[in-house]
Amino acid sequence: MNNKETVLIVGAGPAGIFTALELRRRGFTGPITLCEKGNSVETRSCPKAKTGKCMNCQPNCHITTGFSGAGAFSDGKLSLSYEVGGDLPQLVGENLVQDTIAYADRIYLEFGADTHIEGVSDPEKVRDIRLRAIQAGLKLVDCPIRHMGTEKAQNIYYGIEQWLIENGVEILFRHECVDLILDGERCLGAVVRNRDREFEIRADHTVVATGRRGADWLEKLCAEHGIAHQPGTVDIGVRVEVRNEVMETVNEVLYESKLIGYPEPFRNKVRTFCQNPGGFVAQENYDDGLAVVNGHSFKEKKSENTNLAILCSHNFSVPFNQPIAYAQKVGELTNMLGNGQILVQRFGDILNGKRTWDKELARSNVRPTLPDAVAGDITAAMPYRAMLNILNFIKAVDMVVPGFAAYETLLYSPDLKFYSNRIRMDEHFTTNIANLHCLGDSSGWTRGLMMSSVMGVLMARELTREQ
Repeated sequence: MNNKETVLIVGAGPAGIFTALELRRRGFTGPITLCEKGNSVETRSCPKAKTGKCMNCQPNCHITTGFSGAGAFSDGKLSLSYEVGGDLPQLVGENLVQDTIAYADRIYLEFGADTHIEGVSDPEKVRDIRLRAIQAGLKLVDCPIRHMGTEKAQNIYYGIEQWLIENGVEILFRHECVDLILDGERCLGAVVRNRDREFEIRADHTVVATGRRGADWLEKLCAEHGIAHQPGTVDIGVRVEVRNEVMETVNEVLYESKLIGYPEPFRNKVRTFCQNPGGFVAQENYDDGLAVVNGHSFKEKKSENTNLAILCSHNFSVPFNQPIAYAQKVGELTNMLGNGQILVQRFGDILNGKRTWDKELARSNVRPTLPDAVAGDITAAMPYRAMLNILNFIKAVDMVVPGFAAYETLLYSPDLKFYSNRIRMDEHFTTNIANLHCLGDSSGWTRGLMMSSVMGVLMARELTREQ
């Protein structure tokens, strides 16, 4: 690619951001357009902080959409090991990914990330936790973590946003990509919409990096335009909340315990994800009003609880090939039971075959940090296979973290991860459509901030390889 060619990036999440940033850092001077359906990071704000309840912001949820994607309002954890964050190492190699993690991490530090790394201070205690995990039939993946924090992450991404603008990257906020422009098996750009106006943006290279929020949209484009892909894994689960005292040892030693198991009788993969010590459970809204649960962790503001996701992986085979739609249906049914809100239920109530009532939550040791969650019965909507896997996994975790499977432990639903549409690409991120590249969580190859950032860096290096 030469400096006269144009690059269009669809989606301003970490993958898209780091593609643009690395292009400029490598001396590419050609036009770069970054198209984002949401707002700039400094104008993103969730009204729930003032109203106390989700306001279903239109046209887009401010938590999931905008510059830096869900990353600006997540807990801001950067996983510093190639073992965490998806399957990109299978595509380009473990050593390259690990080296690029170190490179991307230095960029985050340049823009103000905390220099402290969690999970590396006491290897002997890590060994003890791993031993308990082995005895419980679980695998511990201890990963060094740089915790930016929700409020700090917003400042860091604001700094990156301003750097991109100052270095000539055109960022089109509130511009939604509605289609790709194809000429046979070659991509020529995209059609975007700003309010009621649609227009074309032509480009020599088009990079689609629409994140988890755009996974469903990208899957539809793949079917429509013949972009080679395959149904992958979809994660269906719950977000668990316990008192900090229960997780104290793990929080202090590892900050985030990544545990993986294959509980009987089905032996599906079940894992913990996105642990937030002293954090807060949060609601995110997706297209068509789908409400899903997530978790945040701030650097300064702390709660008395720790929350984390427990996710059950599902892989479907012929004739079914719509795993995202399947997960959405599970979420819609759960939302129906909660009248559009997140459902919460105590672990012990599930085992006793009863729903949870508000008055029971009010007198429990574990008080919900999501105040507008609706007490009810998540088992009435959760598929049997997933629910049983999750319950047995929680019992196993209790052997690692005593008290985790207490009666008052809270389970919020639905927690859904839409990673399932895996784009077929080679190690140069080349799809079967010439000049079209797909990155980040929507591509099915990454999960999380760091691995998406790494994929963006590698994409930019591929684009400038012949420069």
